[in-house]
This record gives sequence, C-alpha cells and structure tokens, in this order.
Amino acid sequence: YAGSGLVAAGKLFESIFHIRYEVAVVVGGVVVVFYTLCGGFLAVCWTDLIQGILMFIAIVLVPILAVCCNLQPGAISANLEARQLQTSLFPNGLNSAAIIAAISSLAWGLGYFGQPHIVVRFMGIRSHKDLTKATTIAMTWVIISLAAAIIIGFIGVGMYEAPVDGKEAERVFIRMISDVCNPWIGGIFLAAILAAIMSTIDSQLLSASSSLSQDLFRPLFCPKASEATMLNVNRCGILLITVLAFVLALLNLQTIFKIVAFAWGGFGAAFGPVILVSLYSRKMTWQSALSGMLVGTIVMLTWKFCFIWGPSMYEILPGFFANLITIIYMNAILPQKDENVLAEFDKMRSIINDEEVALDKEN
Repeated sequence: YAGSGLVAAGKLFESIFHIRYEVAVVVGGVVVVFYTLCGGFLAVCWTDLIQGILMFIAIVLVPILAVCCNLQPGAISANLEARQLQTSLFPNGLNSAAIIAAISSLAWGLGYFGQPHIVVRFMGIRSHKDLTKATTIAMTWVIISLAAAIIIGFIGVGMYEAPVDGKEAERVFIRMISDVCNPWIGGIFLAAILAAIMSTIDSQLLSASSSLSQDLFRPLFCPKASEATMLNVNRCGILLITVLAFVLALLNLQTIFKIVAFAWGGFGAAFGPVILVSLYSRKMTWQSALSGMLVGTIVMLTWKFCFIWGPSMYEILPGFFANLITIIYMNAILPQKDENVLAEFDKMRSIINDEEVALDKEN
C-alpha cells in the first residue's frame, strides 16, 4: 500500500517537473519519511487534517471548473460512443460474470475494517463521546470525495479525445488541473494530490512501525525496553518499511489502482474479521486471531495468483470469509478464559450500551 503511494508521488513529480520517475519516487518518499520520523503520531494527525481539507476542496472544485470552462455539450456521450465504452453495470445483461463483478465491487467495503491506519484514528480519539461526530464527518468526506472522483473520470472522457487507458489514465486529474486552472491555483490543487499521497503513506508507515515495535519487539525480544529504545525501534521500522516500499515503487510494474486493490484485499482479508469479532465476541483469543489472519491471507493469495473460479472474483471476498469462519471455529473450541480480558470487554460493551441509550433518549 505504501508502495502504491510512492508510485503516485513519482508520477506526480514526473509529470510536473519532467524529471526521471526514479528520482521523483525518491524525492516524494524522503519528504514523507522526514516529517513522520520527526513528528510521530501528532504530526501525522495534524498534517492529515490539513491535507484532507486541501484534497476535499481540490477534488470538488476541479470538476466544476472543468465543466464550466472546457467541457463541450455532449462531449462525454460522444466520446463514450466513439470509443465503444460502456457505462452500464451490466452491459451484456445480468449473467453470472456480471453478478460476480457486482459482488466484487461491493466487496471493497470489507477492506475498510482491516485498515490499520484508519483504525488508529478512532483509537486515538479524544473521547468515545466524539465517535458519532467523527463517524459523520468521515462518512460525509468519503462519500462526496469518491463521488467527485467518479465524476472526474467521466469528465476526462469528454475533455480528451485521445483514448486514456492503463497507466496514462492515472494522469487525467493532473492534466485536468493544468488545463482548467491558472498556474497559481493549479499549483495548489496539484499539492492536493501530493497531500492525498502523503496522508496515506505517513499513516501506514506509522501504523506498521508501531506494530513492529509494540506487538513484536517488546513482547518477544525485550519486554523491559525503555521508551527511548522503543522510539529507536519504531524509527528503524519506518525506515525498513520505506525501503521495501521504495523497491516496489521503483519496479513500477502495475498501475496504482491494481497495487492498491491488492493491498486493500490483503488488509481486509487478514485483519478485518479479527477487528470485527474482537469488538462483538467475548470468546476472542489470540489463537483465534492468529489462525484467522493466516488462513485469510493464504486464501486471499491463493485466489489472487491461482485464479480459482476465474480472475473476476475479487480476492478479498474469499479471504475475508475464510478468516471469519476460522475465527468462529477457533472461538468455539478455545474460548477466552482470561478474567482480565473478559472484564475489559464487558467494560467496553457497557460504555457502548450507555452511549446507545443516551442517543435513543436524545432522538
């Protein structure tokens, strides 16, 4: 996932400054790693807030400007017809392939539950009383932004007569900004693309490195490690993950969308059921979580690379449910018996129930 962000940064800098792709990837990565190492979680939260606002403004205003200034009436439908492109969800009728494609598209929603860089935002919230407000803000931002992204794709079809396919399709928004905005405003909107890239990479680096230091290094190798030692381990983890992301980005073998789809499927299949069951079941144990993650990951990878039942079915779907079934089975034969864990779970559920009662009274 971090690698896909570096690929996007490389293509952005390559398009704007006309520098080599490899140099562009390094420049983008160094900037993100620098402020992530120096600022930590607080820096990531504040920069993400500013970057999110900038992204929202750009992705909403640019298509409006494009329609008002550059888009000719009927251009979208004319170009769609000329290129024989289909906008229907079921262009060939409601057959098995269409149903699988629709289910696979909906399955993307399962990936959200397993995104560690998203989950830590809710974990770091000031108070559980703010969760309802935070959820409303998050959902509003996502719905409007994703709808605007789809609209940008249609407008791009109408604005550019030459077919834009494959990796070139990823530069449509950059081209659109350059064509409809003056250089000053365009520079701000191009910075919004960089903001989208940076806000994702820094969160992923911080989440992954924190997991390495807190969940692996401390319990397995050094339980009594000082805070200074943990900080250094955390920073080393950031550098290690960045190097791996650099390698993937420099290979530049696939489109950003395909890289993100694969990473999204991996997160959802490996972590999604673990988080959901942990929130709703008292029986959850570390054995269940580990077994589920292993089975979910193996099934997802097997489905991806062995093309079971054809490549149309998105691999997150079988991986997610294989993980979920494994956890349910393990919980049945090895239920949670630790009194401290059970007490913590009951306390959490009590807080949630009290909040739900309070909301019902308000409504």
